[in-house]
Amino acid sequence: MQIISSKENESIKHIKKLKDKKQRNISNEYIIEGIKLVQEAIQEKANIKQIVLCDDCEKTESISKELMYEIAKHECIYVTNKIFKYLSEVQAPQGILAVIEKNNIDKDIDYTQDIIVVLDDVQDPGNLGTILRTVDSIGMTQILVSKGTADAYNPKVVRSTMGAIFRVKIIECEDLTKTIKEIKKHKFKIVVSSLQTENSIYDIDYQKKVIVIGNEANGVEPHLQEIADEKIKIPMLGKTESLNASVATGIILYEYVRQKIKK
Repeated sequence: MQIISSKENESIKHIKKLKDKKQRNISNEYIIEGIKLVQEAIQEKANIKQIVLCDDCEKTESISKELMYEIAKHECIYVTNKIFKYLSEVQAPQGILAVIEKNNIDKDIDYTQDIIVVLDDVQDPGNLGTILRTVDSIGMTQILVSKGTADAYNPKVVRSTMGAIFRVKIIECEDLTKTIKEIKKHKFKIVVSSLQTENSIYDIDYQKKVIVIGNEANGVEPHLQEIADEKIKIPMLGKTESLNASVATGIILYEYVRQKIKK
């Protein structure tokens, strides 16, 4: 078994480059790291291009025999502790990472779902990752994002999705307004979050709705608000005027869940 110890190795140079968004777009690949994420990638049948194992990392011993058996079915490379830390994005690496092909080839929107979540320039990676996880938790299998939204395959986003990245199709829209107008032709109504309304999130029926979540600082773009069918806000009893984008999304989506369970 060959153990890679040089940063000049072609595989190592390629993986290191995947930390850059431009290179991720060129190769259509991204990195996942940690035992749980690699295990989920295998279970969800993600397209795993390569698995990297640290030959002398203590935490690698935490990988079960069952998982090692599944790992061995893929292309694997072994590296020294020094090289693994060079590639790792975390302070206490578990000694395993993988290169995954993006699941963004299919750009077709699924119009059979009750609601479609759209992100308009949500820029914080933590918010995006949490929103993807929330979308997955309510059984939605897609999300639409504007070009100004954070890169969904950023390592911080990937970690915070807790595996949802493998189950939720991410559709990047070149022209978000044009896409939303097209969705309206399929009998969906557009709902935007806005402080300029008296309508509560509890006042609407969440069937055939597009839920648009706006930028953390500026909210939903004015031109998208103009084409919206309904505006909603989260009622608050305290002095805080707005909530974190991912928290607000969770509150809105779980009102949809409440209505669905009630029906």
